[in-house]
Amino acid sequence: MAAILSNLRNTVIAGLVLTIVMVLILSVKYPGTFAVDHAWGTFVVRWLHVLSGVMWIGLLWYFNFVQIPNMPNIPDDQKPAIGKVIAPAALYWFRHGAMATIITGLLLAFMNGYLIEALSLGLGDGVGKHTAIGIGMWLGAIMWFNVWFVIWPNQQKALGMVEVEADAKAAAARTAMLFSRTNTMLSFPMLYAMVSAQNLY
Repeated sequence: MAAILSNLRNTVIAGLVLTIVMVLILSVKYPGTFAVDHAWGTFVVRWLHVLSGVMWIGLLWYFNFVQIPNMPNIPDDQKPAIGKVIAPAALYWFRHGAMATIITGLLLAFMNGYLIEALSLGLGDGVGKHTAIGIGMWLGAIMWFNVWFVIWPNQQKALGMVEVEADAKAAAARTAMLFSRTNTMLSFPMLYAMVSAQNLY
């Protein structure tokens, strides 16, 4: 077991294998409930959408609830470990989690037949689910844009991946932090809109 859990790749593979085993057990126990069809395909895309979203929002909240508030408490000689090792790795998964969430979300809306209705906020059909999921999609799109076109370019400057003057580096760090906080603020109504569309409307 230690060989599985001490290696992240092995842990992820084991998690996927456990998922497949669980699906097979449920398929045998409840015959006729599992079929590789459109419904199963949309479910798999929804599952990937949720997994991607957990990665994205989990790291967003890590940055805002853990890393940023605690940076002043870290001794100066230890800060390079955060800036050169931990933050770049976290930002890699953060931005790719955002991309995967957007792609799977749009694909899911298309597969379920409400992409246009949701993007138009249900204004054409008056369906509450389309309005709610549409609000969530637009907030998610704004957050995705912030990640890729504001936070990431500014973090590259702040972390020294792109060489800039000291003043520009400080300004970039502040801009990245403010847009990260904006995304944290938007994550609450975005998640409410997404969940309410599935459960209230």
